Amino acid sequence: MSIRVGLIGVEDNLSWIKSIVDEYPEFQCLPLLHYYDEDVIELLKVHSHEVDLWLFSGIYPYTVAKEWGQIDKPMFYVPYTGTSLYRRLYQILYRHQFEVDELSFDALAEAGLRQIFDELAVPFHQNRLSKEYHSLEEVVDHHYHLWSSGQTKAAVTCAWQVQTELERLGVPVFRVTHTKSAVQSVLNMALRTYEMLHFKNRQIAVQMFEFDYLSHLTKSTYASDEIYNIEINITQRLLNYAKMVQGSLKSVGPGRFVIFTTRGALSEITREFTVIPEAAETGLITQGLVTCGIGIGQSAYDAEIRAGNAMLHALEHGKGNWMAAFEDKTFHGPLGKPESISYSYNSKEIKQVSEVTSLSPVTISKIYAIIKKMDKDEITAQELADQLRILPRSARRILTQLEKKGFAKEVGEETPHLRGRPRKIYRIDFKISKVWQKNDI
Repeated sequence: MSIRVGLIGVEDNLSWIKSIVDEYPEFQCLPLLHYYDEDVIELLKVHSHEVDLWLFSGIYPYTVAKEWGQIDKPMFYVPYTGTSLYRRLYQILYRHQFEVDELSFDALAEAGLRQIFDELAVPFHQNRLSKEYHSLEEVVDHHYHLWSSGQTKAAVTCAWQVQTELERLGVPVFRVTHTKSAVQSVLNMALRTYEMLHFKNRQIAVQMFEFDYLSHLTKSTYASDEIYNIEINITQRLLNYAKMVQGSLKSVGPGRFVIFTTRGALSEITREFTVIPEAAETGLITQGLVTCGIGIGQSAYDAEIRAGNAMLHALEHGKGNWMAAFEDKTFHGPLGKPESISYSYNSKEIKQVSEVTSLSPVTISKIYAIIKKMDKDEITAQELADQLRILPRSARRILTQLEKKGFAKEVGEETPHLRGRPRKIYRIDFKISKVWQKNDI
């Protein structure tokens, strides 16, 4: 196994980090030099097809890549550990005679820095640590402001570019460098992560399709030959689609087909199970005439069972929807729809709430996912009905049941129209312990 590592680093540590990467026979390193923030994005664009994962020499280029948001491969950066800082602090305190509270810092974990200050019995000044990683200019300004205003006498930085600029501005500056153990630690983590993802992508995936033939027929063409022609057409399109996902096609009855493939192939074409494929070869598949359930499993049997369950969940949202079911009993979908959510009924808390309310675990898990997606704990019956694709009276019945058992509380009303009926607003709280405590009193 040869894992292609794209190493993005600066002039003074790129070769050294590469020499450590080269000690691992599993890795094949592509060193890429950067000077400025914009260099990082350009390197990512140009070389993305040449690597399997990215390794950054520090948190600054890593943050640039993360905020760019266009990376679809694992990313890691080499952290600056306490050992690195202790070594540099020893030189600063004993060779250069600075006090610890006369220094400013960047790119270090606050918890680790606090611990060092506590061990040295020195007060920790929170404003001395830069937490802004959006640009190197902000970090330079942080150090320079503290020094020029007399609050500090020197800067401790983890970035070569910051060191260079501060030296130009006349600020006394000391550089914290990586330790070999820190590089080895992140490489070991990258290796484990890649192996896990590689194994995950090779899981068996099953797509179960159900076609609505009647949507293609008119009164004048409702004949067995016409239905047969439609089925032949659909089969051919599915064969093309199966080739795209490197899978095999199997017919399991009138209007029902199954494709066996791998998780990695489906993940790529559905953008991590978030959209329905838009490829032209799929034809009818993307026109809302087919319902699809995707199942992931360690065996073909497990994956097919989950695909069937996903199909049932998709049909709850109406024909033409796609849902995915995973090995942790999590469902996601409908793919590509605004109401798409991820929910699981496997947690202990959801089962407990289900037992108390007599509502199904699936319903409870969906409500939990909706609240999380909406990023608020207040909801109306109409909002719940829209998300669950049920009638408003059914949603009101669910909220009333939750209210009876202490998981929902009416907190207000809203009037959507001038003559409309006011809608009750409920606050949802699924903390089971609070309900038990209330019932025990």
